[in-house]
Amino acid sequence: MSFFKTIFSKPFGKHVGILFLAGCLIIFLAFMGLRLYTRHGNGFEVPDFTGLTEKQFKPIVDKNDLRYAIVDSIYVDDVPPGIVIEQTPEAGSMVKKNRNIFFTINSWAPEKVQMPDVIDYSIRNARVMLESFGLKVGQLIYVPSEYTNLVLGQHYKGKPIEAGKPLERGAVIDLIVGKGLSNQTTAVPDLIGLYFDEAREVSQNLSLNIGAQIYDTTVVSKEDTLNAFIWKQRPDESSDRQLRLGASIDIWLTTDSSFIMPDSALTDSVDIELQEEIIIDNNEDFESTEEEEKFF
Repeated sequence: MSFFKTIFSKPFGKHVGILFLAGCLIIFLAFMGLRLYTRHGNGFEVPDFTGLTEKQFKPIVDKNDLRYAIVDSIYVDDVPPGIVIEQTPEAGSMVKKNRNIFFTINSWAPEKVQMPDVIDYSIRNARVMLESFGLKVGQLIYVPSEYTNLVLGQHYKGKPIEAGKPLERGAVIDLIVGKGLSNQTTAVPDLIGLYFDEAREVSQNLSLNIGAQIYDTTVVSKEDTLNAFIWKQRPDESSDRQLRLGASIDIWLTTDSSFIMPDSALTDSVDIELQEEIIIDNNEDFESTEEEEKFF
């Protein structure tokens, strides 16, 4: 009984109340301190730094009380050197002040790779090997040999190159290929509508080369060159047309899709021409009939 009297006595209740209020005050102050420390509610969107150089993005970083670090560099052939290619966090992400933004920029010089040994490989396997090293297949130069489509030599800028030699990533390697002892031929592929890289791969799979590349006036920038497609080729694709191994196909490229007429439109065009011919023939028959009636 004395225990309950002690609990409900005024001095004890007063002390409990003071402790409770003190605990609430401590929790409130801790919460507010944490809020101030983490700047809760003061976040803002990360700007888009891609395409900017360090000289261009540094004032933006400083203005927004951010920090930055360049953590990596890669080489992209069609991108100017020194500009931001990737950023972390991404543009539009919410961050606090003094947050580090990590950049990957385009390096000033191409990455160096080693020339692999593709001699005695088939053309297809040689291409796979070269591309895995970041190199490209250029011209296929066919020479008489007892082997057909077997790589007999590898050249860079017109000269033989040994395996292990350093090259810039993206370098073009010409392959010396055996054409067999017979005058073997291959069909002319249909390259219309393909991009250059696609056309080159199709041609090389048939042991052919891409010859002259003629771009029209719609192609004015490097980006246009990448987006241009073939609207004309010489020689034309034909089921009965054959070319010797190593022969070249000249191509014309554009970015204007109207140069290529869809099959349905082509069919409609042919139908219209046939209808016009029928109408003309009927008119001629009608006129000749009238003349015969007048004669009689």
